[in-house]
Formats: sequence, C-alpha cells, structure tokens
Amino acid sequence: MTERNEKVNAPPKIHPAAAVDSHAVIGPGVEIGPFVVVGPDVRIGAGTIIRANSVVEGDTEIGGGNIIGPFATLGAPPQDVKYKGERTKLKIGDRNIIREQVTIHVGTPTGRSVTTVGDDCMIMVGAHIPHDCIIGNRVIIANATHLGGHSEVEDNAVIGAMVGIHQHVRVGAVAMVAAKAGVPMDVPPYTIAAGDRASLFGLNRVGMERVGISRETRAELRKAYRILFQSSLKLEAAIEKVREEVAPSQEVENLLSFIMKSKRGILR
Repeated sequence: MTERNEKVNAPPKIHPAAAVDSHAVIGPGVEIGPFVVVGPDVRIGAGTIIRANSVVEGDTEIGGGNIIGPFATLGAPPQDVKYKGERTKLKIGDRNIIREQVTIHVGTPTGRSVTTVGDDCMIMVGAHIPHDCIIGNRVIIANATHLGGHSEVEDNAVIGAMVGIHQHVRVGAVAMVAAKAGVPMDVPPYTIAAGDRASLFGLNRVGMERVGISRETRAELRKAYRILFQSSLKLEAAIEKVREEVAPSQEVENLLSFIMKSKRGILR
C-alpha cells in the first residue's frame, strides 16, 4: 500500500517523445509513454498509465489507476454523419484496463452527449465503444468486439470476442454474450446469449456465483426464467405470473424491470 501511495503522490512521468498539450490536466503519478498525444481538454487522474503511441483527445476525463495499452484512441469524434464538431464528452472511471488498439468515442448532441465507462473494466484488444454508450462497472469486453452507438452494458456483464451489438441494445447485469454472436435485441440480466443471431441459452450460473448471488436466489431466478422464456405465455402474462409465484428479491426485480423497460425487444 505504501508503494502504491508513493507512486500516486509522485510527479507525472512524461516521456520526452510524448506530445502533451500544456492545457491538459495530468494528475500525480501519471505515466505517459513515447509518442502519446494528449489534447488540451483532457484530464487524467492519479496513477494512470498510458502506453506508447496512444491518442487521448476531445473533452475526455480519465480517472485514476487505469492502464491504457499502446495505440489506443480515446475521445475521438463519433462516427455519426449528423455530428458537426459539437463539444461532447468521454468519461472513464478508475482502475480500468484498456488494451491495445481500443477505440472509445465521445458522445453526440443528439444522444446523451457523453460516452461513459465505469470502474474496474477490462476492454480487450481492438474493441470499439462508440458514441453515447454506457458501460457499467467490472465489465469485460473481449477482443475485436464492436458495440453500436447508444448501447448499454450493465455491471459484471461479459461479452466474448468478435461480438457485434446493434445500436441501442442493452446487455443486462451479470449476462454473458458468447463469442461471434450478433446481438440485435436486449440481453436480459443473468442470462447467456449465443449464436450467429443471438438467442438465450439459459442462466449464467457461473457468473451469478462469482458475484455472490445466493443459491436460494439463483433457484428463484431459474423459476422466473422458465416462466418468462420457456412457457407459452405472452410476456405481460409471464411477468405477472413471476410476480405471483417467484419469491421476491432484488435480482428478480432487476430482471423484470429490465424486460419492462426494453425498447428494442428481448432475446428469447
């Protein structure tokens, strides 16, 4: 702990070959490698490390303790034909690992105006997080996965490699999306989605255990899953039956609330 505090309290280490604008705000203990470019409206929190050849531009705020791999591009303009250079933002939290060649863009004025990444995430090589996305905490996004604009990924979700997620799609908490899936609709919390055009393949048992969901609650979620996705009931009737027959818990309520708020529809 003492060593970490000393690093965070130390002055920044900026390689002489880096191009850091004098107006950028660089926190204590930040390390910036060779050929990194940092723009004037960037704020970088204590102890963050940015490896060689990365670009951080736009109105971008990066928290503390992050590790950003080589050739990452953070805060670039959105890939949206309606965007005309308006000032929008990217906000990244603390202790994230953002690997090589990851791209994360700022928001759009017709969207949320900000793209958000939470804390303790791992974004693997070549992943793309576009404008107006919301990425929660402890999310894992594997290599070469591309999200569509305005998508949301909730806490503790895992997205496999080479996944394509349609714009405005939501991936629920503790859900898992298997590699190479195309995801055109919302993935409910605690479920597994897989397939070329993704569909549901049951509950994410391992993921639920990892985040500490009790055995009793997991059993109730299995009951809810069977009613919602394996019965012949229409969705509204299935939700009502879950409320009548499944023991209430925060997790069951999260599942039902997610489904009821869906605008793109739910994978079945």
